[in-house]
Amino acid sequence: MDRRFLLLGALSAFAAVAAGAFGAHALREQLTPDMMAVFETGARYQMYHALAMVAVSALSIRASERLISAAGWLFALGTLLFSGSLYMLALTGITWWGAVTPVGGFAFLAGWLCLLAAGFRIKPIT
Repeated sequence: MDRRFLLLGALSAFAAVAAGAFGAHALREQLTPDMMAVFETGARYQMYHALAMVAVSALSIRASERLISAAGWLFALGTLLFSGSLYMLALTGITWWGAVTPVGGFAFLAGWLCLLAAGFRIKPIT
C-alpha cells in the first residue's frame, strides 16, 4: 500500500468536509449565491479526488505501477489547483483565479487517464 496517498487522501477528505461546513455555516451570508456555488464545487471535487487518492493507495497493493502513482500525484495537484483556485475565487472575488481552475481540471483528467492505462496493465485476479 502506498501510504502517502492514503494520508493525502484522508487529509484532503478532512479538509473537504471542513470546507463544506465552513461554507455552509460561515460563508452562506457572506457570499453571493454564485460565489457560494463556486466554493461548493471546489469542496465537492476535492472530496471526489480525496477518495480517488485513497483508491490509488489501495490499488498500489496490486501493482507498483508508475501510472498508479502518477494518477495519485495528478489528483493531488488537481485538488490544489482546481479546488484551491475555486476557493480563492469565491473568497477573494479576484477573477484571475478562474484561469487556474482549468489547469487543475486537466490534472484531474490526466490522473484518470493514468488510472485507466494502469487498469489495462494490471493482471486480473484468477
